[in-house]
Amino acid sequence: MPDPAGDWPQAQENEVADEDHDRDARLQVQERAQGHHGYVAIPYPDSRAGQEINQHGGNDAANARYSFQLDDKDNIYFPFCSQTEWEIARWSKLRGPSSTAFTDLLAIDGVPESLGLSFKNAKELNAIIDHELPTGRPKFKREQIIVAGEAFDVHYRDVIECVKALYGDPDFAEHLTFAPERHYADEDQTTRLFHDMHTGKWWWDTQKKLDQHHPGGTIIPIIISTDKTQVTMFRNKAAYPVYLTIGNIPKEIRRKPSRGAHILLGYLPTTRLEHISNKASRRRTMANLYHACMSRILAPLESAGLDGVKMRSGDGALRRCHPLFACFVGDYPEQVLATGVKFGECPKCDVDANETGSNTASFHLRNLCSVLDALATLDQGNLDFVRACAAAGIKPIIHPFWEDLPFANIFRAITPDILHQLYQGLVKHLIGWLSEACGAAEIDARCRRLPPNHNIRLFTKGITTLSRVSGTEHAQICRFLLGIIIDIRLPNNLNASRLLRAVRGLLDFLYLAQYPCHSSETLELLQEALDVFHDNKEIFIDLGIRNSFNLPKLHATHHYPLMITMFGTTDNYNTEYTERLHIDLAKDAYRATNHKDEFVQMTIWLERKEKILRHEKYVRWRLSGGCEAIPRHSRPPDMTHCRVQVMTKHPSAKAVSMQKLVEDYGATYFRDALARYIARHNSPDNNQPLQGHALDDLASDVHFPFRTLPVFHKIKWLSSDTRGHGEAPVTVDSVHAKPQQHVGSRLVVRRSDTVLVSLGTGAAGIEDFRVGQVRAIFVLPPASIPILFPLTFRVPKHLAYIEWFTPFPPAPDRNHSLYKLSRAQHGGERVASIVSVADIMSSTHLIPRFGAIAPREWTSDTVLEDCDTFWLNSYLDRHTFTRFK
Repeated sequence: MPDPAGDWPQAQENEVADEDHDRDARLQVQERAQGHHGYVAIPYPDSRAGQEINQHGGNDAANARYSFQLDDKDNIYFPFCSQTEWEIARWSKLRGPSSTAFTDLLAIDGVPESLGLSFKNAKELNAIIDHELPTGRPKFKREQIIVAGEAFDVHYRDVIECVKALYGDPDFAEHLTFAPERHYADEDQTTRLFHDMHTGKWWWDTQKKLDQHHPGGTIIPIIISTDKTQVTMFRNKAAYPVYLTIGNIPKEIRRKPSRGAHILLGYLPTTRLEHISNKASRRRTMANLYHACMSRILAPLESAGLDGVKMRSGDGALRRCHPLFACFVGDYPEQVLATGVKFGECPKCDVDANETGSNTASFHLRNLCSVLDALATLDQGNLDFVRACAAAGIKPIIHPFWEDLPFANIFRAITPDILHQLYQGLVKHLIGWLSEACGAAEIDARCRRLPPNHNIRLFTKGITTLSRVSGTEHAQICRFLLGIIIDIRLPNNLNASRLLRAVRGLLDFLYLAQYPCHSSETLELLQEALDVFHDNKEIFIDLGIRNSFNLPKLHATHHYPLMITMFGTTDNYNTEYTERLHIDLAKDAYRATNHKDEFVQMTIWLERKEKILRHEKYVRWRLSGGCEAIPRHSRPPDMTHCRVQVMTKHPSAKAVSMQKLVEDYGATYFRDALARYIARHNSPDNNQPLQGHALDDLASDVHFPFRTLPVFHKIKWLSSDTRGHGEAPVTVDSVHAKPQQHVGSRLVVRRSDTVLVSLGTGAAGIEDFRVGQVRAIFVLPPASIPILFPLTFRVPKHLAYIEWFTPFPPAPDRNHSLYKLSRAQHGGERVASIVSVADIMSSTHLIPRFGAIAPREWTSDTVLEDCDTFWLNSYLDRHTFTRFK
């Protein structure tokens, strides 16, 4: 095959060389951030930070202390009589039906006696839980808050006790972090790494400030999240939960609701204050009510943050801990409410509302001292107070909750919000703009004709008519959005290059912003991606779609690099985690009530559930022999994408003839490819493998001692728990190679996925990889191996028949940055070969080159056969993005 760059002019060759150099430099940046070259951890200079007050013994550990509160030390399941009774109680509270249904079940004659239960109904079970199980987390209390002469109920629990419960949880003991560190990618300490919260600048700087008052303290970063949510579909009933977690727990644990690293701190009033007719007065009262309730809940942090509180971690170690408010997690309305700024303005900085769409407007973090000075004028009269607050850029809020919290800066504490700012904000806008620019019908037609892939959701009805699109669905759309607008025709025949660059810049920013580990270099890439969008966004104005880009969510992206350096990567504080908590701690809790005075019932229901969960940890500890885990040292997240390739134990089809491999699986040249594979490995000189006619001549003499082969239809890759956080393996990728088959009178077409194959050349970057289409996955009969191969060659257990695409071009497209591929052919026939399944690195997704109008005869099932030219989708997942960007 001729060199695709062989006839290019010199200027183009120079441009390609420049792009190659830029790509190699970017690859090195990615590798340093991904931990390919290790890391260097620099501890905080004062070794007293985070140290124990005194040595602890085994009896100080959380489970041992829990055991002392139980009366029967011999019965592991006490206060339940047996394992069966405990399992039924656990099922009832965590997985079971309503209390009425559970009581009806136990009312069936003979059921309690047959199971050996000491309780006969849900009421008796609740009494055991309420009175005999130790309290793992604090109880809720109900108090009234008076605002504007009205009394409102707030349900909350002691914030210090909540912090103690999380900090002292035995499941987190081995993973807790107690002091800040600086992580670097190199020995020279020039490239800094940011991942978990303790690697950010906030913890280090705050530790220095704390040491000036109380040296040797352990900072507990408090992360608060508030978000009102509907708990019914039709009755418009809402709950307003407040969640708390701590930055000492690794983010990989915090982001999984099943690990219980968030705690429900309280329920705020959900009143709409409809009795206040004046809208401005109503909004002002709502804000004051919110801050009054939050002040009551968080008030204990003021003295505890300064003076410290003695706390024991789950392993029994005692430290002087200082719980300090660090981050506030919420969507834009919650951020505006918490900071007190006007709607439409940035809650973090002083940028003008009419400049939020600018990439060059200057801005500074809001001045906390000026705001506190304005709040202090409350005693000087209402008029002076209102004027002072207006001059400081905030609303006249009476004693905001953060006013007296030590070392707190609410404007700095507002964190990036991937879910609402990017997916439900900018991506939602972008899809609307593209639909208007490119035509909804054409966009939807292309969506319906994408080939399948494990990480691609096929929107069979398109994407432009979707309603109530979730953040997850927007994330799925982002995986192919850029590829489907390539070559599309714009109104007035406008050049699409700026449109492609704008979309690429925004998608690059989105993917980079979600890196689990950033370096000072990748943060520059993050800013560069944002600059690419801003440099090309005028295309939407030229198309008549936008008049301006004054969107607070767009401006918020300017704060991402700084916030990552302050508090670690964005997966430390994503609102997506708390959205999931609504199901467990608000909606399920509401469904368990009789909908009368529901918050009292919801808190009781939650307390019982938490007691069962705590007892479950104790039972698990007793059954394991009562051993305490050894503390682990935090390290950067593994971004090298370690995962395990898995094949099923037994083949999907035990005996498939070669004729069926050709006809049903589409492995047209299977016989020739397998013969060449056998001949190549029978070559006497392995250093000079046979090629061309010499290989064909040797292959023609190969005879197969079998008529059928065992065939597999799937390859899977499972995630790997590289950081030892107890994460269960999940399927992160898969490849299908299924035959066509008749189901009744209907023909189900074959599925042959595309993959990325390692060529084993040792070349740097993508030169060592090539894309192919898997037609068949098989194993050779064991008895045939000694006949076909020399004893010195170890035959791979699983083999795959691959039809190749052309090698990667020297550089991707300059506008959309995707690589162009087509079918590899020789003499008019497709090039195919046999490879080891172990050399298949991952699935790939190829986006057809649709042209100006997508051919309507193409379908998702047949597009890989119908189309000749494709674009390699680099937005398939983060693994693919980091490799090809």
